[in-house]
Amino acid sequence: MNTRATESPGFRQAVESLAPRIRLTLETAREVVKRPSALAGGILLLLILMASVSFPVLYHTDPLAQDLLARFTPPVWQSGGVWSHPLGTDNLGRDVLSRLLYGSRVSLLVGFTAVFVAELVGIVLGLISGYYGGKTDSFIMRIADIFMAYPFMLLTISVIAVLGPSILNLILVLGISDWVTYARTIRGSVLSLKRKEFVEASRAIGTHNIIIIIRHILPNVISPLLVLGTLRVANIIIWESGLSYLGMGAPPPMPTWGRMLAEGRVYIGDAWWLVTLPGLAIMFTILSINLLGDGLRDALDPRLINL
Repeated sequence: MNTRATESPGFRQAVESLAPRIRLTLETAREVVKRPSALAGGILLLLILMASVSFPVLYHTDPLAQDLLARFTPPVWQSGGVWSHPLGTDNLGRDVLSRLLYGSRVSLLVGFTAVFVAELVGIVLGLISGYYGGKTDSFIMRIADIFMAYPFMLLTISVIAVLGPSILNLILVLGISDWVTYARTIRGSVLSLKRKEFVEASRAIGTHNIIIIIRHILPNVISPLLVLGTLRVANIIIWESGLSYLGMGAPPPMPTWGRMLAEGRVYIGDAWWLVTLPGLAIMFTILSINLLGDGLRDALDPRLINL
């Protein structure tokens, strides 16, 4: 690295400005680690993420490969199970473990990406609505009321039916349909922040509104959005699984947890693992995200830090 660059006032100022944020991040991480439930949720979610990302390298079985001679092979711990299919096979002889791992990639991708889209739209509209107020606020909030008045799942199904089932359409529909929660949360925070002394002082010296919003207001509303976004990922994964169960999710033959449940329900009496294992995958993923989200909420809420 250039020594002169590191010694320049601009570089030192940039480092000094980042120091409080780094310190706050480390303090938040310590508070989360202090809570056993949040730590367990974070570790479980990390394991799920690692398994979904690394399974093509560590487990080479094709989730779409069919072997009709191996139909309904039970899990390895049950009589008749084989190690080549540790969690058994389905009605077409496809490996359940590889389908579960591939399905986790779809659910996590849709969950995190849809929340990112919803937060992006909600942050922008919430900041504009709360800061400028007046007719702008009324217009945006009336649009939000329309979205809230229309049943979420019905809206999603209607749009998917028109656009067609695909991962991209699913992400966009779930993200755009869920922006209202973030916009209302941001708006409420901005309404109180814009009357604070530091905002009034910036406005008095002629700072542009965009600069005030980005530098002074946005950093102060990130914490509740982080907690809300983490918890909403769990909801999005449930909705994605429900849509896949109804055939409105990712198009076949792409394996998803919801589709595995839909296909396995017919054989639940003879092949219990076809429904139980995808259901457990959804349950543990949602549990890990909720535990982590609760820990983040407690760590970022100063009223709960010492509890």
